[in-house]
Amino acid sequence: MRSRSTFRHAARLGLIVGLLTGFGCGNVRAQVVPPPYIEPGYAPRFYLGDEDTQRGWAQFIRGNYGLAQLHYRRAVEVTPRNGAAWIGLAASYDRIGRFDLADRAYRQALRIEGENHVILNNMGYSYLLRGNVRKARRLLDRARLLAPEDPTVVNNIAILESGQAYFHGFGP
Repeated sequence: MRSRSTFRHAARLGLIVGLLTGFGCGNVRAQVVPPPYIEPGYAPRFYLGDEDTQRGWAQFIRGNYGLAQLHYRRAVEVTPRNGAAWIGLAASYDRIGRFDLADRAYRQALRIEGENHVILNNMGYSYLLRGNVRKARRLLDRARLLAPEDPTVVNNIAILESGQAYFHGFGP
């Protein structure tokens, strides 16, 4: 009698453990190692071991600009030659209204990456945010010369030309 009750008890316990671990296994996802280089569309380049730049980008696209600048700042402190992190840091500073720090970050990005349509577009957008339409126009036109079909550059020029910057809260 006793062995049957022990067997039933063990069977129930085994069933419960199996169910609990089965439910847990269904929610566990395998860790996928990202490729060494990722460039999705207009996004910055990420390299393995560059978690702060990745976290900065993730926070930036969620609209958490303060957290984004924190991660980007950590990234440039660890790897000062990280151009993508400098660009992200500058854009984050723009979105929180720290244009003085954004200008410094853009200058550093230009030293590292050289003049390209991404940096020129971002700098033009920065001046659009500040309400400096002339400087924004010059920078966005230079970006358009380097990448005439880039949708972000074209869109920023359209915003500038339509005068929507003031009405959509892009201004200071």
